[in-house]
Amino acid sequence: MRILRYPEGVAQPEPALGGGHTARPRGRFWWLKWVAGALLVALLVGEGIYLWPRLHESWQALAEIHWGWVALCVVAQAVSLSGYGRVQKQLLRAGGVPVSQRKSVAVIYGSTAMALTLPAGQVFSTAFTYKETRRWGASPVVASWQLAISGVIAAAGLALIGVTGALLVGGSVSPFTLLFSVAGLIALLYAGRYVSSHPESIEKAARWVLARANGVLGKPADTGMEAVRTTISQLDSVQLGKRDAALTLGWSAVHRLADIVCLGAACFAIGAEPVLAGLLIAFAAGKAVATIPGAPGGLVYVDATLIAALTTAASISASQAVAAAFVYRGVSFILVAIVGWIVFAFLFRGHGQAADAELAAAGTPELEERRAVADPTTARSDVEDRISRGD
Repeated sequence: MRILRYPEGVAQPEPALGGGHTARPRGRFWWLKWVAGALLVALLVGEGIYLWPRLHESWQALAEIHWGWVALCVVAQAVSLSGYGRVQKQLLRAGGVPVSQRKSVAVIYGSTAMALTLPAGQVFSTAFTYKETRRWGASPVVASWQLAISGVIAAAGLALIGVTGALLVGGSVSPFTLLFSVAGLIALLYAGRYVSSHPESIEKAARWVLARANGVLGKPADTGMEAVRTTISQLDSVQLGKRDAALTLGWSAVHRLADIVCLGAACFAIGAEPVLAGLLIAFAAGKAVATIPGAPGGLVYVDATLIAALTTAASISASQAVAAAFVYRGVSFILVAIVGWIVFAFLFRGHGQAADAELAAAGTPELEERRAVADPTTARSDVEDRISRGD
């Protein structure tokens, strides 16, 4: 009987149990999914109990819906996503990566569909956007920089909308808070411009930090500087001028304002007349809650937040708030997700196979390495073949 010895680093096959299945130990926090499921069920039951008396009135509002406002709702959502595509396009242009608006918007639709419908959708959405921007020729630093800056601008814009709504409704937010948010966003863009136009300052700071860190670790002072220089050389391609910065902020404003118009049109579609300040607060609250990881697209708790905020801040009835949230989410969630997955199926589905074909045509071993990682049994069979041949 020959005993197979596996080289170090190659996983050995696990012993099979009765049915040929390998035993998998339970994680330490296996009970968390049951707790989360119970909380979700409790939330659904509570929301159903709260909304049940008003569902009949909400259904009447939906039965008398004004389709012209619904059409405006759809158009506004399309303008919002197009504006976000412009933000992405402008930031990549500043990084020296030319891309058409059609491609940029297509990626926005595909990534939004992932973020709305997949568990941990934001992770898949970010990875998909990063991969596509790399295919367009962006370096790893530029692709990551674009994602980070667009995310920060979106978050700052959302905070600005919430603060503006609180000021309009007569809240206790001071004007200083509003000015601080605007000044912080401008300072961030200025810092990005300064860093991109003065890469030597980053190298000096990095050299100073590495010298002291390497001294503590007992390594040569310049250890790691080559990787820093590579990163700086990629960052040096980013030239965020005043025009690019202004256009980025402008299109980001279009993205947010069009989405607010979509929510307002959803309210008018069912016959409600929301207060502007409350509409801004409801929008900001719904978007903020949507960033909490959990159900895909913030299902249930985003809807509950919108209904509560529209009722309390926008001064519309609970039945109207339910109907308005249904229309808004039907457009911004369901319709966008459907369109996004259709775009993904037609434009991006074969990109993984295309990348493998390019690697195979180039004769690079990276493809085989990726396949071995994806399928560990392949690595085991290769080792067994080499051992049986006496290699």
